[in-house]
Amino acid sequence: MKILVLNCGSSSIKYQFINMETEEVLVEGVAERISEPIARFTYKSKKYTVKKQEMILRDHEEGLKHIIDTLMDKENGVISKASEISAVGHRLVHAGEHYTDTVIVNDHVIEVMTDCIPLAPLHNPANIKGVESVTKELPGVPQAGVFDTAYHQTMPKKAYLYPLPLDYYTDKKIRRYGFHGTSHKFVSHLAAEYLGKDIKDLKIITAHIGNGASITAIDGGHSVDTSMGFTPLEGLMMGTRCGDLDPSIPIYMQKTLGLSVDETNDILNKKSGMIGLSGISNDMLDIENKILKENDEDAITAHEVYAYRIKKYIGAYTAAMNGLDVLIFTGGVGENMPILRELVCRDMDYLGIKLDEKENAQFKGGIIDLTHKDSKVKVLKVQTNEELAIALETKRILFDEKK
Repeated sequence: MKILVLNCGSSSIKYQFINMETEEVLVEGVAERISEPIARFTYKSKKYTVKKQEMILRDHEEGLKHIIDTLMDKENGVISKASEISAVGHRLVHAGEHYTDTVIVNDHVIEVMTDCIPLAPLHNPANIKGVESVTKELPGVPQAGVFDTAYHQTMPKKAYLYPLPLDYYTDKKIRRYGFHGTSHKFVSHLAAEYLGKDIKDLKIITAHIGNGASITAIDGGHSVDTSMGFTPLEGLMMGTRCGDLDPSIPIYMQKTLGLSVDETNDILNKKSGMIGLSGISNDMLDIENKILKENDEDAITAHEVYAYRIKKYIGAYTAAMNGLDVLIFTGGVGENMPILRELVCRDMDYLGIKLDEKENAQFKGGIIDLTHKDSKVKVLKVQTNEELAIALETKRILFDEKK
């Protein structure tokens, strides 16, 4: 069984083609700058790599068709015919309150995504284009969708309601939704399996730290709170997003600086966070180099703010769950930046969190136990794999549960 995993953005299609018997990635790449004058296409397999080939891709249909054609290329492809694609799994963003699990894509799913466009105006239209393109290019091939928001639908009202007039929620659906659900679910289950524990018996905090970052409290396998909210802007400080702010600040910015709503939105989402506070970069590798090689004061301060906010959420979620068994670091930054993990876990003895510095310095993939012998809480670094998670969920709902 081979499953094609797609992540469709407004002008891109990221893809992986996975052999589910071995969980091996046969091909991965991206079609980007779709509908622009010159698009770019990358394709990587064991025997053949295309790096940023330039071409014309007028829409997502042409992008998907080129991906499929390349998979079937006589010399460099990995399949001989399209029927070898058993299913397609989509990374989908927003389903509001409609779904709590992976779904088989049908007309109702399209209707839900369409209804939720106001909640995700950049992502949902692109997701719909992806589904429609597969329907046209691969007729009869089953499709499944894994929504970012689905995993967090187990949050209680006390966690997802905002203290606004209630009809803002009942009529306009303004509430905390949360994102990165696929990653949070995937790494928490991996951790429980690694520890030989039933996830139902564990209180886990997962810190998915990348250019976008979120942290989730997981009690008994269910998300009970998460840092991203109505949009992915809320919560932790991120690469270019500000995270939590006094709500009056954007109003003040507009009044005193004469900014429009769109200009303010652009600053909060694209010019704040690490790049805004450091003035250096949104790439944490650049920040790390500035700290370790140059002892740059702005980089150090921005990094301290970044870590401090993660630390505060860990404390809050430990209190919310009345305890903590496992703390997980994942995501591009969480997995690859030891000095961040050390700073976050420093002076957390009161909560029973203590890091083993020697283990923390390792850069191996998979799962690494970072727990100091005196730590009451297990501290793990777990490599996330959202594409594999989507493929596994697609296999489960389309094939395993039909047996």
